[in-house]
Amino acid sequence: MPAQPAWPPKSAPRLFVDHELRADAQVVIEGNQAHYLSRVMRVATGDTVILCDDISGEWACTVVELSKRSLTVETASKLRPREDVPNFWLCPALLKKDRFDLVLEKATELGVARIQPALMRRCVADKLNLDRARHIVIEAAEQCARTALPEIAEPVKLDTLLRDWPDDRVIYFADEDGGQPARAAFAANTGPAALLVGPEGGFDDSEREMLRAHPNVQPITLGPRILRGETAAIAATALWMGVSGDWQG
Repeated sequence: MPAQPAWPPKSAPRLFVDHELRADAQVVIEGNQAHYLSRVMRVATGDTVILCDDISGEWACTVVELSKRSLTVETASKLRPREDVPNFWLCPALLKKDRFDLVLEKATELGVARIQPALMRRCVADKLNLDRARHIVIEAAEQCARTALPEIAEPVKLDTLLRDWPDDRVIYFADEDGGQPARAAFAANTGPAALLVGPEGGFDDSEREMLRAHPNVQPITLGPRILRGETAAIAATALWMGVSGDWQG
């Protein structure tokens, strides 16, 4: 007998939708997502589409109706619940657009819970298009088969970030002037954590003084080489996931 084909097929397109999914529900997909499914992926009635809602998890859905500008799918079965996400925030300095795009993409792939951009004196950029940033995050999550999205916050100035910082969360401050080796610092703390990485020009003296005076801040070193902002953010996040995050299991 021929082998039973896998269901849902691995080639089924994956999309995030902005409302909660449930059993036996019909979902109307419009706009760019409808164009992608019908014109790019060439789905037809009866085909399978995987939908995630960042709330309940991942669902296999069947296309039940197609039109020029939209398509309707019906939930067929729940495949996975929303994944558990490590309690880790990434607080990168706002970088030039292409470099910050890379940080958004890789932070999503690595599984951070929240991305909180920080504004510092030597930042080249001072604004972030949140809709565009969210699009980058969603696209990265879809491509990596994630069922959860990181929260993306509005950029805030460093002094505001520190003033409003929660008492129960340590901030690892990647300081070019040195600190505790990152791996040892990560291993010593099992609670909520965050990583703060500086801009292209680094931290200035007053920012470094402000950070080192904060009770939740722990300076760390990322090794003997000076890393660019995007490299430091990605490398240190990966290291934290390996030492204290969900790579351990």
